[in-house]
Amino acid sequence: MEHHVGDALLFPDDAQFRFETLRALGAVEYGGALIGEVFAAVSRIAAGDYDSWCDAWNEMANRIAKEGSDQLARGHPISARDSFLRAATYYQSSEFFLHGQPDDPRIARAYKLSVDCYKRAAALHDPVIEPVEIPYEQTTLPGYFHHAGKPGPRPTLIMHSGFDGSVEEAHFSGARAAVERDYNVLAFDGPGQYGPLYREGLVFRPDWEKVVTPVVDFALGRRAVDPKRIALMGISLGGVLAPRAAAFEKRLAALIANDGLYDFSAAMLSFAPSDQREALLESLKVEQAPHVDALLAAQMKLSPTMRWEFAHGMWATGAKSPRAFLAKMRDYNVKDGIAEMISCPTLVCDAEGDLFFQGQPQVLYNHLTCRKTINRFTTGEGAGAHCQVGASRKAFARIFDWLDETFA
Repeated sequence: MEHHVGDALLFPDDAQFRFETLRALGAVEYGGALIGEVFAAVSRIAAGDYDSWCDAWNEMANRIAKEGSDQLARGHPISARDSFLRAATYYQSSEFFLHGQPDDPRIARAYKLSVDCYKRAAALHDPVIEPVEIPYEQTTLPGYFHHAGKPGPRPTLIMHSGFDGSVEEAHFSGARAAVERDYNVLAFDGPGQYGPLYREGLVFRPDWEKVVTPVVDFALGRRAVDPKRIALMGISLGGVLAPRAAAFEKRLAALIANDGLYDFSAAMLSFAPSDQREALLESLKVEQAPHVDALLAAQMKLSPTMRWEFAHGMWATGAKSPRAFLAKMRDYNVKDGIAEMISCPTLVCDAEGDLFFQGQPQVLYNHLTCRKTINRFTTGEGAGAHCQVGASRKAFARIFDWLDETFA
């Protein structure tokens, strides 16, 4: 069996800490971190210790943010831009494992400082990164319009993250890669994601077309956007949210599911033997199931990933218990003919060593009836982690080459 790069070095007994460290290292490719700073931070972290994780990243973020302020005050905008960008990453990392207690003041502080640092970095970028507020129901969704390097109207990528990412993190997750190829990018956070959850307590909803349609409306109101060349990319849980939206939102000219996801509840139940999964799903329909509650509690003790996943998921969905969270996840799918309703060309990404969605990209691909492509990223080529974390430039070369050819 092949192993991910760094398995022996980075938290060998804690897959979730290891993945989040690889995620920080992946931000290096677009300036969001430095390898030396990441290793300096994690050298002070004890596996499974959420407080030490928070302290190490917060201390690093404070130091780098101060450097940025000092650099800007001395008239060094490029140095300041780079420092603010890295500080934004480190602040976001600091509060990542604290969501089991959403009222922890460290969460709100880190969110505010991360966004502040990113906006300071954005103001120093060329082409410009413009903060926007997108009208949505009775409020707005936070986002950024990354202007292409050429005058419009330009092909435009709308993009969003998934279960635990942020619109600021989109900088490293495809936005700047797209701008390098002369695309506009409209990145946003929807309900349940970083901004709306932290700002207003807006939780996830499965009918994601109700989220994406106002974003498409907003994009079409901008002169820089070519209305016939709008693509949508969803990352991580966005690999099912974006396909769900594309099934109903027909103004999209292309779809990217990175990584592809057909049924989130099936992925969530992968810990259970296959012959027990149907019974587990049935148990979610009843008001009380103590044996399932006990099973989930035991799994959360055994698995660092499940421990984090359920704690964050309860907050992000408004669920009151692990079983209630799992019950909500039954609605996050493109089953019952929804995948078959997608009509625009679609790229499905499939990471060989995906920690969360093993097998799901192929299931989504099999159900698509539109023009479709699946792109497999392997562990042997260093790109097998969830959403190709740690191999972004390789991944975005393939993703945007496909999109270039689709829009040609």
